[in-house]
Amino acid sequence: MALNKTDLISAVAAHTGETAKTVATVLAGLEDVVYATVAGGEKVAITGFVSFDRVERKARTARNPQTGEAIQVKASKAPRVAAGAAFKKVVKGEVKAPKLNK
Repeated sequence: MALNKTDLISAVAAHTGETAKTVATVLAGLEDVVYATVAGGEKVAITGFVSFDRVERKARTARNPQTGEAIQVKASKAPRVAAGAAFKKVVKGEVKAPKLNK
């Protein structure tokens, strides 16, 4: 089962004792700060958990797989998200996941 944004807000509210409205406001603020910072070319890192960055891709020549024709691909920017070391350890089972308040 996937945890969507509404479910995440409810789970964090239950775990922290904050209201769902407060959690939603904080989450929306976090999203805005990450979007603006990464769009400005800076990296956002939540140590041990996740980092957000922007990748600059150079212009290049590629091939159309159907025709084999060479085509020019323009330079572009793309988001990059990387899991932090602590998050990786929990996912691998090397460290136990925290217990959540229900």
